[in-house]
Amino acid sequence: MLFWVIKVLTTGVGEATSDYLGSVSRVLAVGLGALGLAAALWLQFRVRRYLAAAYWLAVSMVAVFGTVAADGLHKGLGVPYVASTLFYAICLAVVFFLWYRSERTLSIHSIVTQRRETYYWLTVLMTFALGTAAGDLTAITMHWGFRTSAIVFAGLIALPAVGWGARKLNAVFAFWFAYVLTRPIGASIADWFGKRRTLTGLGYGDGRVALIGTAAIVLLVAYAAIARNDIQRPGRNDIQQPGRDDIQPLEGAPLAAPDVGPLRSSPVAE
Repeated sequence: MLFWVIKVLTTGVGEATSDYLGSVSRVLAVGLGALGLAAALWLQFRVRRYLAAAYWLAVSMVAVFGTVAADGLHKGLGVPYVASTLFYAICLAVVFFLWYRSERTLSIHSIVTQRRETYYWLTVLMTFALGTAAGDLTAITMHWGFRTSAIVFAGLIALPAVGWGARKLNAVFAFWFAYVLTRPIGASIADWFGKRRTLTGLGYGDGRVALIGTAAIVLLVAYAAIARNDIQRPGRNDIQQPGRDDIQPLEGAPLAAPDVGPLRSSPVAE
């Protein structure tokens, strides 16, 4: 649950931060988003073991840049939300296809090489862009409003949870299904609190929402780093091998063993 709570918070903070920077200058939003993403991923690929601060910094920067990318198609180029949602859905499908063709698995438990980690972060970026576009599609184009959109997506995210819990749904599919949906949930909640009332929001401001959300992320990540309860301790048979998608993700975190090499992209066992 800690993984999913922090994940939703990062989506909300990414949305609010991107919108706030965009209100100041769109060039500033793109520049800082790209710079922050590059720096965070450089750090993430440099570390040799899972570090909560490095991992969640990378996720947060992907959230900011993913929002900038999704908003850029609509606000910068005038692409309708329907088209941008479809575009990023196709991009995500292509990344999944290339990842599976190369590695024969999409399981987060199998990320023990740099190439797999590269596919992982490309997938994460596409999920953020897709979720942003989908959330704006329902809230603005379909006139659901931000609160209704958040409620609808929160209901949808229960489907993979129930399906996986009942062992009726493939664990890998369930994880990525839920992962995509965290973006429109968090973004819709952030927009509901931050946007003015004429846009179905509560009017607290994007900057204030970003600051409060960031503080919550820092506290939770610090707790995880100290308590180390975001690291899974694998048993003898818990290592995911290429082509095996049967190991189920617990708390959204992949597994690794010392003799397999560094697994750096997500909360892992050392």
